[in-house]
This record gives sequence, C-alpha cells and structure tokens, in this order.
Amino acid sequence: MKKKLRLGMIGGGKGAFIGAVHRLCARMDDKYEFVAGCLSSTPDKAIASANEIGLDLSRSYPDYKTMAIEEAKRDDGIEVVSIVTPNHMHADPAIEFLNKGIHVICDKPMTSTMEDANKLTKIVSESKAHFFLTHNYSGYPVIREMKHLIKNGELGKLRIVKGSYLQGWLGSKEESTGENKQAEWRTDPKRSGTAGAVGDIGSHTMHLIEFLTGEKLKSVAADLNTFVEGRKLDDDASILIRMTNNIKGNLSISQVATGEENNFKISIYGERGALHWHQENPNYATLCKLGFANQIITRGGSMFKEGSLANTRIPPGHPEGYLEAFAQIYSDAADVILNKQNKSDLLDILPNVEDGLHIMKFINACVDSSANNSNWTDLSTIK
Repeated sequence: MKKKLRLGMIGGGKGAFIGAVHRLCARMDDKYEFVAGCLSSTPDKAIASANEIGLDLSRSYPDYKTMAIEEAKRDDGIEVVSIVTPNHMHADPAIEFLNKGIHVICDKPMTSTMEDANKLTKIVSESKAHFFLTHNYSGYPVIREMKHLIKNGELGKLRIVKGSYLQGWLGSKEESTGENKQAEWRTDPKRSGTAGAVGDIGSHTMHLIEFLTGEKLKSVAADLNTFVEGRKLDDDASILIRMTNNIKGNLSISQVATGEENNFKISIYGERGALHWHQENPNYATLCKLGFANQIITRGGSMFKEGSLANTRIPPGHPEGYLEAFAQIYSDAADVILNKQNKSDLLDILPNVEDGLHIMKFINACVDSSANNSNWTDLSTIK
C-alpha cells in the first residue's frame, strides 16, 4: 500500500487564505493525510476551525508546543508540519518541531527578523529533519523548463534580469476596515517584519530570478515607498540589483498598482536569447533567439524535456495553475522525505533554509538601502 505522510498544520484556521491552499495542495497528489493541527492561537477559533474541516478534535491543539510534545509521543504522530502563520510566528514553531525530528514545510518569507532567520538556519543544520519553504512559483512546469533551457546555455551568457510583481489590493487602507485580516498582519511590523510589499511579493520575485538563473544576488539599490497615508510598511518599491557573474537587473514591486491583480512577470536576457514568463498566463513562456522567430513554449508541449514533463499532471491545453505549482512543492518534499530515487535532484531545486536566509538578507538590504538614500547595499553587510 502506498505510504502517505501524516501532516499537521500550525495556523490556517477560519478566515486564513493560505491555510486552505496548503491543505488542498498537500493532498493533490495523494502523498499526505492531514491528521492534526493548531489552527489558531485562539482556542475557541481553533476548535471551530477543526470542526469546519473535519479534523479529529482530540488532535486539535491549543498551542504549537503542546502539539509538538503530544504528536511526538504517538506511534501515529505527524511526520511533517506545515507552518502557515504570519511571519513572526514561523521561527519558534519550526524550531520546536525540528527538535522533535518532524519535517517542516514553511510559508515564506522564512521569518520576520534576521535574528530569527539565523537561529532557524542553525537549528536546521543540526537537525535530521528537512526544512522546506513554499516559494511556490518555482513549482510551475514552464518555470522549470525555463531553468533547464538557461542551464543548458540556450540564452548564452546572461546579461539582464527583470522582475515585475504588481498588485492593487492594498490601494486603500484595507488594514483599518476590520474586515481584512490579510491586510492587517501584512502591514503590521510586529507580525510582518521590517518590510511590507518587498517581504510579501518582492521575496517571490527575487527567489524566482535566482531559481531560474542559478545565480545569486550580491547588492541592491532600493527605493521603498508608502503611498497609503498612515501605513507603517512599504507598499511599493523600485529596486536595482547586481548579481553574480556581472548580471544586472531591476525589480518593480507594488501592492498599490490600481487595477492589477497578480501581475507577476519575469524576463531573462542573455547574449544569444531571452525568456519571458507571465504568472497570469503560466502555461506559456516565450523563447526569443537572436536571428530566429520567437518560439512559444507550452506546458507539456513538444519542447519539454523529461524532467519538466514529470511536473505536469494533465495534457497540454488543459490549464494548470497556481494550485498545481503549489502542490508540486509538496509533492517534491514528500519524495525527498520518503527517500525516493530522485531525492538528490529534488534537493537541488526545492527552496530550503539557505534560500530563506538569503531572501531575508535581500529584504533587509532593501530596507537599509532605502533608508540611506537608495545607496548600494551589499548583502554581505546584513547579519
């Protein structure tokens, strides 16, 4: 009988957008069963949330410490925990479960502070359990095909990268309405961290560029803005970046771009070609080769290589999207935990604690740069 991993969850109760996404995507490929949770820090809400999704109330816990202790005692205790809380509550639960030998799948960004990021990185290095981050855009089949093409030299030496992630949902002071909990915590420095839009969607943008190119960010010159009066964190940013191997680029990040929904675009330019991808139409990418007509790469199409085909679930022309990409992270993590044959290949592409630490340095470097007249700031100065 096929083994399913026993999964628990911290956070993700009633009113939480991302918790339901994690539960749905974890179960998409039949590799997990959801058996336990601390779905809210409020006991009554935790029980109500457990009832709503049919979780056994004997395994609905009032706090994450109790859950870690009790689940570690059980012969049928959880093997993996998903942490889907606001950023300030990522590190401590992750450390608690890692110390019990329980694998962790954590929402991004990894933590809210560099202190927590460094502490968590140390614990992961000492633990036998795995730690994964859900930078879910790296799970798209077309993105993985683009990575394959870049690695194989289709674009030649890389020169320029451009990332644009534009949303409009925070164009007014949603956090003050009392009706938008997502806006409330994402704009609260105590829960979100030192950055707003840069930490929320800028982190995705920078991670995906590094994932595609295989190169690392070295320094930033950032201009962070807060357009909505009274807001405590940035809601817009323009960022120049320098990467390894002399790659230059820029990022445009905004959550106050009126009319935008989830307009995330990536372009990678090399000396012989370029690749372009748009998240709102994720089953396609455009390959531009010097001296040739542009080619459209379709998910699962004739250009796809064996490794990328393994990430598709249905035939070309039947759209896959955000949920399938998210599920791919869970599926790959399960294969690593279960020690499947492709474990080493998956460890090379799954977002991990080192990626998380690096992106935390990116976030803090942007904040520091903006506070210093947008001066260039090296990530090596962020500790």
